[in-house]
Amino acid sequence: MSADHYFTAEPDAPFRKGEIEFTVAGRDYRLAVASGVFSAGRLDPGTAVLLRKAGLPDAATEGTLLDIGCGYGPIACVLASEAPRTTVYAIDVNSRARELAAENAERLGPAGRVLVTAPDEVPDQVAFDQIWSNPPTHIGKAGLHALLERWLPRLAPGGTAWLVINRHLGGDSLHAWLVAGGWTVQRVASQKGFRVLRVTRNSAD
Repeated sequence: MSADHYFTAEPDAPFRKGEIEFTVAGRDYRLAVASGVFSAGRLDPGTAVLLRKAGLPDAATEGTLLDIGCGYGPIACVLASEAPRTTVYAIDVNSRARELAAENAERLGPAGRVLVTAPDEVPDQVAFDQIWSNPPTHIGKAGLHALLERWLPRLAPGGTAWLVINRHLGGDSLHAWLVAGGWTVQRVASQKGFRVLRVTRNSAD
């Protein structure tokens, strides 16, 4: 499978479905996956690092969360399971990924709180208390910057974005770019070649 399939709106890879299993915060997950979707063979190592090292929401967390580039939904499903008082928007350009993410959310129970949608279908008035993403670095630096410039400004006041970036695919340069753009950025973890970044609005914004 070529690397560009997973961020194609309509992947042309043959549809081959399977399942993966993983554990986050002591909770076991079994999710449906399929060819033509990012990291269909296993939980992506970057996503695993993000879910292990970032500050997961908990039962007391309220508000609206966003998973950018949700794929088959591992981040969205974890967020909704850990924080049952939140609503999670799960967005992806890949229609096959959206179908799987919706199926997985329904399987786990929080489907009514996980809103799986194409990026252009998110209502303009929605602001996000948290943004989570293992963004698609293979779209290139310009594409990645455009993606973050579109969604980070939609953080609510006091909101936080959690990003995981492969160090060898520009993790440190992205950190510097975000700081230059006026964001407060903290590297909270570095593991297995990945940087976990906590991004917040500067107080003057």
